Amino acid sequence: MRIGSKQAPRILLVDDEPTNLRVLKQVLQAAKYRLSFARSGQDALKLVEKEQVDLILLDIMMPEMTGLEVCERLKQNPATADIPVIFVTALKDSIDEEKGFEIGAVDYIVKPIVPSIVLARVKTHLSLIKADELLTTHIDLIHRLGRAAEYKDNETGMHVQRMSRFAKIIARAYGFCEESAEDLMMAAPMHDIGKIGIADNILLKPGKLTAEEYEIMKTHAQIGGEILSNPSSYLIELAHSVAMTHHEKWDGTGYPNGLSGEEIPIEGRIVALVDVFDALTSERPYKKAWSTEKAINYIMEQSGKHFDPALPPLLLQELPKLLKVQTQFAELEVD
Repeated sequence: MRIGSKQAPRILLVDDEPTNLRVLKQVLQAAKYRLSFARSGQDALKLVEKEQVDLILLDIMMPEMTGLEVCERLKQNPATADIPVIFVTALKDSIDEEKGFEIGAVDYIVKPIVPSIVLARVKTHLSLIKADELLTTHIDLIHRLGRAAEYKDNETGMHVQRMSRFAKIIARAYGFCEESAEDLMMAAPMHDIGKIGIADNILLKPGKLTAEEYEIMKTHAQIGGEILSNPSSYLIELAHSVAMTHHEKWDGTGYPNGLSGEEIPIEGRIVALVDVFDALTSERPYKKAWSTEKAINYIMEQSGKHFDPALPPLLLQELPKLLKVQTQFAELEVD
């Protein structure tokens, strides 16, 4: 993790002219950044293999290997592809800015440099890295909390891996854009977070629950809603909606609020479908796994009752993709 440590970000300065390196050094060292230097593209590529670099200021017009070529090499390597590259170029240089952005640069700085502009551009792009890392951490915590709940009745925790990916597939088929479908996939693992509040003697009971036990089990949706209440981010807001509505039914017989039809948010309707599909086709303490055919037949029978009638046909349509996910995230053997 680059920016998350207590150390200042490391910036690599690449220029074949020592004078240019000295000028940039004076500007950036005063801002307390850690600096590394390279006099050629080849040296820069070797250095990033050895050091963790957060940002690169890269001269374009260098002999042997231009900055454009260096940037292309960096972006082709998965280990360095995410390092932001800012090109540094003289006004007199003939450059193709569009080409630079196409190959992965994030910005340009023009020589002779203006210290305030250099510092502002560097600060901006380092802030974007930090924002990306915070989002990644946020998503990682959502998945881990979802798996924590799932581990209570599924030791491998693979259910959340499968059903969240199922949710994305069905969302895309329904008409979600890629970004919205990705958001649902990230939020879906929190659907059963309320299971944390259910006693093990009920959650892990191998046989059928009594009516009283079932009423207690149903409270996990409300508990999940309370855990995720007053969200401070869109993903948690989406997770809250999913936790509260994935046990509602199209015909109004679900819980906790007896919503029906389109009163149920579409994210809850999608997660309800994929949650049941995965539960039916997975072995649980209280049941053997159903065959895919039997599960599909049941879901089709429940169209317009349990499920939004627009969704089961999409499950059938996307079944090859769902089966691929099942194979990829099959249950692990637990000793």
